[in-house]
Parts: sequence; structure tokens; C-alpha cells
Amino acid sequence: MTTDTAVLPTVSSPLPPPAVRRRGVLPQLGVDTSYSLVSFPLAILAFVLVVTGLAVGTGLLVVWIGVAVLAGTLVAARGLATVERAWLPGVLGHPLPAPAYTTGTGGRVRRLLTPLRDPQCWLDVLHAVLRFPFAILSFVVTVTFWAGALGGLTYALWDWSLPDASASPDNQDLLELLGFESTAGRRILLYTVLGVVFAVLLPFAVRGAAVLQAQVGRALLTSRAATQAELGRLAQGRDAAVAAEAVALRRLERDIHDGPQQHLVRLGMDLSRAQRQLDRDPEAARTTLGEAAGLAREALEELRALSRGIAPPVLADRGLAAALAAVAARSPVPVELAVDLDEERLAPAVENTAYFVVSEALANVAKHSGATACRVAVTRIGDRLRVVVEDDGAGGAVLAPGHGLAGLTDRLLAVDGVLTVDSPRGGPTRLVAELPCG
Repeated sequence: MTTDTAVLPTVSSPLPPPAVRRRGVLPQLGVDTSYSLVSFPLAILAFVLVVTGLAVGTGLLVVWIGVAVLAGTLVAARGLATVERAWLPGVLGHPLPAPAYTTGTGGRVRRLLTPLRDPQCWLDVLHAVLRFPFAILSFVVTVTFWAGALGGLTYALWDWSLPDASASPDNQDLLELLGFESTAGRRILLYTVLGVVFAVLLPFAVRGAAVLQAQVGRALLTSRAATQAELGRLAQGRDAAVAAEAVALRRLERDIHDGPQQHLVRLGMDLSRAQRQLDRDPEAARTTLGEAAGLAREALEELRALSRGIAPPVLADRGLAAALAAVAARSPVPVELAVDLDEERLAPAVENTAYFVVSEALANVAKHSGATACRVAVTRIGDRLRVVVEDDGAGGAVLAPGHGLAGLTDRLLAVDGVLTVDSPRGGPTRLVAELPCG
């Protein structure tokens, strides 16, 4: 079976993105309605509690009792903000990070002052004040549209219970206010049509009002947490880069020690022996020099192989596609390679990472999988580079510390990439790496 190292011009079919679980119209309407109705009394409670607590606490600061009142107000605002955060993912449709509050340490006074020193507690207070008008708007819109829809659609069932307009000149319905003659049939038709209009607009109106209020909560209650999460992600990526480079350095040192260094030591010994043999046995010296030349060639080949594992010259000179074609050609397992990239070169860090992923994956396939064929597909999708390596081997690959794929995970994490592996026992194995192209 021959190895196919051609870079195909066609686009490999990428896997569809993972489906996002979305609610239907009616379940989402129920969530939005519950949020708007429950948020209204909670918003009143939060507004009254925070405004009162801030006013009383500020007024009592001269006698130091105000410090405790302010701290208690901030703690209460934090509790109400926690309730709001529990609602937000259901309304907005995606998870939101939770902020890390400052933990109180030290004596009682220091622990008492902890909420006053926490920026997120003050954002919770600000949310309690700014949320109030949005909660009123959301409540009014929700009640109005629900009342219009239910009242209009059921009007035919309770029209008979309304007082007769002829009994009092001041008792007029909508038709009479508009200047039309009012009859039971016309009233039922008009209000039913209005009910249908309200029912059609109901999901959109309630959804818009709920999202508007939820966005206020997202901006004040989770934006700082998102910043903290981003900083943590960057720190994790930095640590992963350091760990990946340390592992690569240790492996390079080991490979040099076990390979070229041993050959060079042997080469030095052979050259010394040949030097001693030159005078008394020239023929033996010639044989020793031949062996030394062979050792020099082996050491040179091993050094070239090691340099290809770090950053091969073809990658810098001709780009990722040519470098992957070269690594596929050297693989002992036949490789089908499909690369679909723009003519524009990617960032060096991206190309190096993608090359490293494919090189390490093919090395693992050759060493551990027992595969007879392998397929590598590299595709650019928008601003993401997607690398897929599949083989028909025995499977069983896992992403766990100490396994061969741990280094790939760290290397991808260092450039904000992700690695997923699907490798059931018995195979096949499918490795998917995604990393940003910027």
C-alpha cells in the first residue's frame, strides 16, 4: 500500500458544529414570563432595601454604626444579585460566569469591611438601583400582552356578562368609542381579532422585555466575572505554554543524549583509535575512519530529524501544506492528506502548532495504534483552523496527564486552541484540533 502525500485542492467536508440546544417558542415564553413576573417584586425589594440601607448607613457613618449598616446592605444586595444570576442563563440562552467575591480574613473589623472593599458588591448595589425601571417595564409589557391575548381570545365566552351599553349612556365599548354601531357579533369579532394580534406579538414582546432587563443584569453582574475568567484563561494558556516547552525541551535533551550524543562520543573514540593506528596499521586506520564516517552520517541524520520535529525549514520556507506533505511522506503508516488553506500564510505560531499536532499524532499512530491507514484533513473555517487526524487502529487513546496526548493539549491551550479525541476501544480514533488563525 503506497503513501499518498499529495496536497488535495478540494475542500474536505468539515464536521458540523455541535448543536446548540434551544428551547421552543412556548417553553421560552414560559421562562421569560416567569422571569418578568418574579423579577418585579424582587426588584422592588432590592430597590427599597438598597436605597434605604445606603441612606441610613451614610447618615450613621459619624457614629460608626453606619459601617455595619452599609456592609449589611451590600451583603443583602449580593444575595439578591445571586438570585438574578440564577435566572440569566435561562433567559439569555447561554451560561454566564459567576464572579469571585473577596473572602474576608483577619479580625472581626476586617471581615466586616470586606464587602465595602469588594468592587462586585458595589456593582450588585448599582444593579439593584438601575434594574428597577427595567423590571417595571418588563412587568407591564408582560401583563399587558398576556391580558390582551387571553382576554381577546376568550371574549366570546364572557361577553354576555358585561353590562348592556343601553342601560347607561356612559357605558361604551371600543366600537362605540370609535364611532361604530356596537352589536354582540361585532364586539366578539373585534376583540377576537385583537386577541389574535396580541397572541402573535406576545412571544416577541415578552422576549424583548425580558432580554432587555437580563442584559442589564449581565452587564453589571457578570461582566467583571467574564474579565476574571479571561484573565484566568490567559494565565492557564501561559502556564500551558511553559509546560509544553519544558516537556519539549526535556524530550529534546533525552533524544540528543540517546541519539546524536552517543554517536558523537563513539565518533571521537574511533577518530582517536584511527590516529593511533595510522603509523603501525594504516589499513585498520582506514577501516576505522570508514566506520567514523558512517557514525557522522547517522548523527547528522538524527540531528536533521530532531530539527524537523522542532521547526522544519520547509515550514518556514514553503508553508504548512508543504511541511505536512513532508511529514506524511515520512510516516510508516500510509497517510491520505487533504489541505484546504488560503494562499495567504498563517501566523508562525499557528503553523508551528498545527505542524506539531499532525507530527505528534502521526507518531502516536505509528507507535501505538496498529493502524494500516490514516487520514489528515486541515481546513480553515472562518477565523479557525481545524485539524482532523483519523486512523483505523485499535483505539483507546485518552486525554489524561501522563499520556501521549497531554503534550498536544498543552501546546494547543497555549495558542487558545482546543483538542478533542474520540477513540473507543477497538477503534477507530479521531483527533480534532481547533485553533484561532489570528
